[in-house]
Amino acid sequence: MASAASANSLILETSQRLRLFTLFILYVGQGMPIGLFWFAIPAWMAVNGASAADVGSVAALTALPWSLKLVNGFIMDRYTFLPMGRRRIWILGAQLVMIAFLLAASVIDPTVSDVAVLGTIGFAVNMATTFQDVAVDGLAVDIMTEEERARGAGMMFGGQAIGIASATAICGFVIEDFGAPAAFLIVAALLLALSTYVAFFRERGGERVLPWSRGEAHERNLEIQLGAWWPILKSTFNSMRRGVSLLWIPCLFGRGVLYGGFTGATPLIGANYAGWDTSEISALTATAGLVAGVLCMTLGGWLGDKFGAKRIGAMWLASGIGLCTVMFLGVEFWSNSTFFMAFVYLWIPLDMLITVALLPISMRLCDPTVAATQFTIYMAVSNFGISFGAFMLGRTDAMGGLSSIFVVVGTGLTIALTILVTAKFPRRPEYYEIQKRREIVSAHKPA
Repeated sequence: MASAASANSLILETSQRLRLFTLFILYVGQGMPIGLFWFAIPAWMAVNGASAADVGSVAALTALPWSLKLVNGFIMDRYTFLPMGRRRIWILGAQLVMIAFLLAASVIDPTVSDVAVLGTIGFAVNMATTFQDVAVDGLAVDIMTEEERARGAGMMFGGQAIGIASATAICGFVIEDFGAPAAFLIVAALLLALSTYVAFFRERGGERVLPWSRGEAHERNLEIQLGAWWPILKSTFNSMRRGVSLLWIPCLFGRGVLYGGFTGATPLIGANYAGWDTSEISALTATAGLVAGVLCMTLGGWLGDKFGAKRIGAMWLASGIGLCTVMFLGVEFWSNSTFFMAFVYLWIPLDMLITVALLPISMRLCDPTVAATQFTIYMAVSNFGISFGAFMLGRTDAMGGLSSIFVVVGTGLTIALTILVTAKFPRRPEYYEIQKRREIVSAHKPA
């Protein structure tokens, strides 16, 4: 009886605390493979004499699945196992695949010269990670109530930042002292603990805990599940072609340009102007990432709940424009270590806070029947912005120097801010209720 009560209490639909904790911990777990393969492994390779071409090849293969994840949402909205909920089977399956590849990597024990092997492992683990990413995003849209979306966004991206920073620090230490297999095993063990948690909660009441358990599909999921490709494509197209959705795309693209441009500009300024080495720059960015995670979970969510996503998003975008202006006009101060540190400690949290502020609007624009697909498209737009920002960074020599990247990023943020403050994006339902009451009161006032 105690076991049954415990199982029945782990239902996301009935507990706000459980929903927020679950989204947080899933994003922490999602950040761990990113920290391992995007930061710790490249650093290990570089320290042990790998060439820039080898490090770049592994990084490119590791990043490739994140550019391809647009397809994931279509697959998840079409195929699922509804007796376990719409998303949980995908989350659990993705984690088990990540664990399997990490265990295989620990047995293979690749060296820094095994570029193809490291790249293949990084690709496979990150492919599974992207499936978890899309599934968790779809779960967030499906399960969160309107009033908790801003706070939930803060917990999600704060958790990811903490997961990335923690894995980078832990794996970097472990690889140096015990070798790469130990790092693979540690991340696998952490993901196994997370999989155990996922195996015991339910999305909605009455669903199965595991495929062979008792339970049935929830009526709400049966009603909205689309069982063929054409309805999914049609619903996605109809939702995306709405004017408000098309206007939202430049806002997400502008946010991506910031990350893509500043990620590359940071080590260039640190090394070429401030005179920092690789370990110092890595430590600074990791610490700034932890700060960003804490701010997202506290300040980011609270401000969004209190003042609304649109207002707070506009505030953070304006702050980003101000930062671009200061950096563009303050080139002479780039060699000052304090100035460089301030830049990093400002832009990394700012990027995350912009994401947290804008996320609830993306969720409101999603059609519940194709939530995973549509939300993935929005995130893909942001990823294209990241690629564009990185591409423009490579063109700065032709545009007059590294400082021109701040003009590019500032322009993207200005376009996003202009659209955000002028277009009528969906707001909280209570906003429309208040407007309706005011219209009724105004209509009954004597002339």
